[in-house]
Amino acid sequence: MTVTTRAVAIGLGAALLQALMLIAFAWPAANIAPRDLPLVVTGPQAAIVAEQLNAHSPGAFEIDTVADANAARAALADRDAYGVIVTGGGAPQVLVASAASPAVAQQLGQIAAQLSGTPSAAVEDVVAADVDDPRGTGFGAMVLPLVMAGIAAGAVLTLLIPSAAARATGTVVFAVAAGLLSMVIVQGWLSLLPGTYLELAAVAGLACFAVTGFVTGLATVVGRAGIGIAALTMLLLGNPFSAATSAPELLPQPWGAIGQLLPPGAAASLFRSVAFFDGAGAVGPLVVLLVWSAVVVALFGIGIVRQRRVVDAPPATAPAVAMAD
Repeated sequence: MTVTTRAVAIGLGAALLQALMLIAFAWPAANIAPRDLPLVVTGPQAAIVAEQLNAHSPGAFEIDTVADANAARAALADRDAYGVIVTGGGAPQVLVASAASPAVAQQLGQIAAQLSGTPSAAVEDVVAADVDDPRGTGFGAMVLPLVMAGIAAGAVLTLLIPSAAARATGTVVFAVAAGLLSMVIVQGWLSLLPGTYLELAAVAGLACFAVTGFVTGLATVVGRAGIGIAALTMLLLGNPFSAATSAPELLPQPWGAIGQLLPPGAAASLFRSVAFFDGAGAVGPLVVLLVWSAVVVALFGIGIVRQRRVVDAPPATAPAVAMAD
């Protein structure tokens, strides 16, 4: 392949990558809509309201009916639902948890206006987003730097550190330091998240370990091509489908669900649970991050064993040359 041919191939490949990035980032944002969004309805007119919602927006909501308003509020606090409609005693009352998703809370506010017939219907925010980030824009912007820094750290460790064991050590050091430092900025300076600093730092560190470790670990096992494979997985799939700025149920399916199985999406959900909901709903995303971390450990283990076998292998001996009489 000539230099010119190689340059043309690289240019076309970069253009294709740009097209894929446009699709990955713009397509989900352009197709935000509720899809089986968990919603709770209670009160004497619960069945009627549920029927109206299903008729008006088929497939938009997954509606559950509970006994009373207390059970409905508990569903919000436990992250079993994004919103509640309480019927009886006049116009239906809509309860939301903007901490779970400001975008969903805004859409449920529009539903409240439709149900009450007034453009400024009252909506009670049971679990509110942080007062310094009411629209969740800062929270959404927090995920991409964590992913990008993790990819960059993994690439640098791969390119500069030949030892698999040393790469693993560097990954752990980065994850711990990045988790602690990022929450100093996010919580201490920007005040984007309430909650316990060390718990949030642990979430950030676990996410960083999963991203960086996957980049470095995969490259350790399959070679430098692993950097590109892991980076594209986290950047083209993990970040745009993380639902950090919306909710998994607002994204096109099955991509919203797939995004929650990748470290960026799991980290965003775990941050919300730890910061706003006292750990409710944390089990699922925590398991996802732990599974990714286990994969990382396994990749490093394979790399370390391979390198030790190479070191311990006896040197090849030159074949004996028969001496002519």
